[in-house]
Amino acid sequence: MLKKLRVVVSLLFFIPITFYFLDFRGVLPQQFHWLAKIQLVPALLSLNLIILTIIVGITFIFGRIYCSSVCPLGIFQDIVSWISKQINKRKKFKFSTAKNILRWSVLGVIVITFFLGFSFLTGFFDPYSIYGRMATHLFKPVWMEGNNLLAGIFNAAGFHSLYKVQIYLLSLGTFLITLAMMLIIGYLAWKYGRLYCNTICPVGTTLGFLSKYSLFKIRFDQEQCNSCGLCSMNCKSSCIDAKEKTIDYSRCVNCFNCMEACKRNGLKFATASALRRKNTENQTTTDIDNNKRRFLSTLAVSSFAIAVLPQEGIKINGFHKVKRETPVSPPGSKSAENLMSACTSCHLCVSKCPSQIIRPSLFEYGLGGIMQPMLSFEKGFCNYDCTVCSEICPSGALSALTKEEKHKNQMGQVHFILENCIVYKDETSCGACSEHCPTQAVSMVPYKNELTIPHTDTNICVGCGACEYACPAFPDKAIYVEGLKVHQQAAIKKEKSSHKIEIEDFGF
Repeated sequence: MLKKLRVVVSLLFFIPITFYFLDFRGVLPQQFHWLAKIQLVPALLSLNLIILTIIVGITFIFGRIYCSSVCPLGIFQDIVSWISKQINKRKKFKFSTAKNILRWSVLGVIVITFFLGFSFLTGFFDPYSIYGRMATHLFKPVWMEGNNLLAGIFNAAGFHSLYKVQIYLLSLGTFLITLAMMLIIGYLAWKYGRLYCNTICPVGTTLGFLSKYSLFKIRFDQEQCNSCGLCSMNCKSSCIDAKEKTIDYSRCVNCFNCMEACKRNGLKFATASALRRKNTENQTTTDIDNNKRRFLSTLAVSSFAIAVLPQEGIKINGFHKVKRETPVSPPGSKSAENLMSACTSCHLCVSKCPSQIIRPSLFEYGLGGIMQPMLSFEKGFCNYDCTVCSEICPSGALSALTKEEKHKNQMGQVHFILENCIVYKDETSCGACSEHCPTQAVSMVPYKNELTIPHTDTNICVGCGACEYACPAFPDKAIYVEGLKVHQQAAIKKEKSSHKIEIEDFGF
């Protein structure tokens, strides 16, 4: 019964949050972003005390329920493990000792580097963010291709409720990193179940420490158990020693597979007090002091390296990428430094951007900003009235903006290169940049003969990139947006006062 309940609860969390990342048509309302905000690391970075209190409270009462039923990466591993079990009916798990040195070393390095200002590792190993990147860069293109196939079939049959959408690679480097992570985690889940959760995942290590003191635990009933080993063979966390009748509660994710497999009802989900009365002596727990000593002794030898491909100068659909000195960080980020201090690179903003202009960075922000979101204007521009990314950010890296605040938020400033402008080079009229500018930061002024040429006003520019997107100059844009390290307030252009003409009756 408990396992069935866990499966139902897990699916109730997993399916909506997955679809929220995949939902390019906006079927789900933006209010569903609460599914991202209940994740541990985003809640911790945004200092959401309510969510943190709930997660910690549930862990102290029921153990690692978060890892079992809320974390999307954990549920993904369960699905992979289940598929593996269906293919190989004889597959069995076996008890293994905890790899505490590795667990605490990874967690320690992540914490220390975060406080030193190198927050990349936090997002790189955060399970929610890993799954968010998988959904955005791997699952979503497949989902969109399925939509295109159905749209083709429906349109041929005379039904036009579906439409085809363009699919393109957001970032080669991020795609390769995400694919590698999915293959590694998928392989570990296929062969060893929840090995990643109990060896690498910082959330698993943290909640595992708390779960040792949970009120409810799975325990052995000494009178019913005959040490058959079925519980251990079905434990995907490899934390049950059937011979010794012990459980490592720091690794148990309360999947309840063991209880379902037991033929003699030899396992009970009971309170800690009942556990202490019947089986205190036989419980396997990890010595905290030893873990601390191991953690401190291994910090010096822990290191991480990431291989990525350079992307500068890559042509996308015939357009040459603009080489900016400073990337344009998303609205609400306030500054690149503020963005990197709280962003976990979950890429929810990347997935949900209606204009599809938020892309993962490579080295644009520096080494510590790998996979952080930035604006790229090859495919579109930042809608003047759009505030989606700032509203859905779960970690607080993007502060929520109203439309009025968005209209004044200056993310970057326009730059004009005369030599690249087709008005200057080809002596032909254009004005595309001016026509697309929502703030009139780009206007056309007399040039020569009857031609006009762009004139820019950086004071009223908000850095939306509409001018850059519209510019037809090739291969190098004549106008582009240079990002600001710290966002500013744009001035509001005053409209010329017009004389009010009063017309009596109908004017004739």
